[in-house]
Amino acid sequence: MLQVSLIGSGNLAHQLLVALRDLTGVDLVEVTARNTEAIDLLDNDIPLNSDFSKLRPADIYILAVSDAAISPVSEQLGDLPGMLAHTSGSVPMNALMHENRGVFYPLQTFTKGKVVDFSKIPICIEASSRTGMDTLNQLAQKLSEKVTELPSNQRRQLHLAAVMANNFTNHIFYWAERFCIENQLDFTLLHPLIEETVAKMKAVGPFDAQTGPARRGDLNTLQHQLEAMPTPELKQLYQYLSNSIQNTYGKEL
Repeated sequence: MLQVSLIGSGNLAHQLLVALRDLTGVDLVEVTARNTEAIDLLDNDIPLNSDFSKLRPADIYILAVSDAAISPVSEQLGDLPGMLAHTSGSVPMNALMHENRGVFYPLQTFTKGKVVDFSKIPICIEASSRTGMDTLNQLAQKLSEKVTELPSNQRRQLHLAAVMANNFTNHIFYWAERFCIENQLDFTLLHPLIEETVAKMKAVGPFDAQTGPARRGDLNTLQHQLEAMPTPELKQLYQYLSNSIQNTYGKEL
């Protein structure tokens, strides 16, 4: 039985709590958070702790806190009988102040209250020793169908790609929704298009999946749509993305 201690109370900590509490071969020995009221244990049998200096013995301590809190919290943990692993995509492993350290990075966006299927989430792991890597791999394999060993430099590049694919894309969805609302349009009419865009991208790759006026070099449509953008910010965004698409496919705007 692999003993796991979970430290944190944010979105990812809650998702890991749900995933780990009933996982075969894993004993969630404790959840630790400075603000214990932010934790919904869902199971009264799991001990709840608020003192970082008094952790129960475990094989793996998962530090699921904000990037800025990783080093300060790790300094408060003292000597641990097991390995300490943070969950960040952009923070190097060496930010942890423990000899037996690692990274346990689930590559997904998390929102408290929306349960995810960890079996479909890639988990990237790194450790300061081969033994530590084997321990992290043992846990990751119980959670996910796709486990990848990545050093800090590659993980940080992967996280940057994730920001572009998720955060930037979602922000464009926000602007599209806002544009629809301001023009008395139902944003849900775009949902099938969004779903097909992702499905096609997965099937043929983003380069071949690209369509639209910029891809076709349709200058008249591009100019009309640019003039219809309601704010300077949206005009700038539209023009920049259109230029980028045209440059990618060898056409000039």
